[in-house]
Amino acid sequence: MATKVSRRIFLASGGALALSACVTGNGIGSRGAAQIDARVDATRDYLFGRYPGTRDLASRALGVLYMPLVTEAGFGIGGGYGRGALRINGVTVDYYSAARATIGFQIGAQQYAHALFFMTDAALQGFRRSNGWAAGADVRYATPEQGASLGKETTEMDPVIGLVFGQQGLIAGATLAGVKYSRIIP
Repeated sequence: MATKVSRRIFLASGGALALSACVTGNGIGSRGAAQIDARVDATRDYLFGRYPGTRDLASRALGVLYMPLVTEAGFGIGGGYGRGALRINGVTVDYYSAARATIGFQIGAQQYAHALFFMTDAALQGFRRSNGWAAGADVRYATPEQGASLGKETTEMDPVIGLVFGQQGLIAGATLAGVKYSRIIP
């Protein structure tokens, strides 16, 4: 019986990953770079309009990675995927995917957007030079509301500030997760 349960979990997780990849618009006939840029523009406008302090944060950042839509699903084992763009001085310089693997007590699905603000040149260059960059201890996570109160002193100490916003859906449970960002050619 344990083998059947393990197979079911494996198949359900595989289905969730396939679904998450399809939902993000990576399928045949996608418009690639133009579609990502349009979604990034809408995400940036939403973020700045809803949380005005983030506009100042972005102006102090040396680069911002916008991930307009990350879809995540899991049942014991899960994952997520999204695509976005790195902008320096408001101009797209590279496109990235974000892949997330999770394991633990979890069930459900959600979608969200996030942005990484690179506050130091070393953090930005380290991100751009890597073959695959994993969010680690050098990322300070904040709520968009904190964007208004992240002062100069804070941002000089934090090399990368990550904001997660626009969550929809529900995943219940605690997970051990990692997000890996990789440069893509859309």
